[in-house]
Amino acid sequence: MKQRVITAVCLLAVLAVVVWQINTPVLLIAVAFLSAVASGEIMKCAKVENTFIKVVGIIFSALFQLFASAKVLEPWVSASTWGKVIGAVPNIVYIIVLCLVFFLAMLKDYAYTTFEDVSVSIFASVAVPFGFSIFIRLRDMYVDEQFGIYLIFYALICALATDTGAQLMGMAFGKHKMAPNISPKKTVEGAFGGLIFSMVLNAVALTLYNKFAVNVIPQNMATLLLAMVLPTSFMGMMGDLSASVLKRNFEVKDFGKIFPGHGGVMDRMDSSLFTLPVTYAIALIASKIF
Repeated sequence: MKQRVITAVCLLAVLAVVVWQINTPVLLIAVAFLSAVASGEIMKCAKVENTFIKVVGIIFSALFQLFASAKVLEPWVSASTWGKVIGAVPNIVYIIVLCLVFFLAMLKDYAYTTFEDVSVSIFASVAVPFGFSIFIRLRDMYVDEQFGIYLIFYALICALATDTGAQLMGMAFGKHKMAPNISPKKTVEGAFGGLIFSMVLNAVALTLYNKFAVNVIPQNMATLLLAMVLPTSFMGMMGDLSASVLKRNFEVKDFGKIFPGHGGVMDRMDSSLFTLPVTYAIALIASKIF
């Protein structure tokens, strides 16, 4: 418990620095680091033995974040300049090249590199980094940067509040197992408690934002965000269960050990990697409607 508390305090300190400098490349550095570590954790748990694939995948995962937004390097590099760089070649081209390189590596070392290794590595090097890149995409998708930052916290609250609320309510009132074969400790009562806790915290966050932000969130957007709290939080729970399934498949307790007492990056971010894309999808749809 002491180790968990110390780690949590250190993580909160780092988070405070990132939030303080969220409109600088500090966010890029933090996201690139988390993305690279998470990709490495998945490939390690899947027992991918091809060192070339693992190294290339981890590097690609980190560099992936550079293409999340034209503003990603501001104030070091202007958005207009970096936008021309990342727009010179369609992003899908880099993903196609990565896939081809991985398959060529499989052919070269076919004796111990399987199709499953390549499939897992592509997922770890593309899908997972995309999830992390949404931190940057949300920050920069609106002219009002404060609202973009609010959306990041909206996604995180949906993930973390649901997880915390479910754990507390499950300990207090849990009787009916939700998914006993996947995660025996999760209960139906805890799940409902987590969803309610997420709704309450998001309502509080929205109220505080409208009170202190320069521009308040329009009523139609605020209504949409509150209406989507429950489905977004539900997807966060599904992310947690999906991570549990992966760990059972890989026969590991935790994805990694980078955070003593808490496991790896994927252990901490599994729910968020589901709520972030949902939030991004909501924001994209809202930008077309409102």
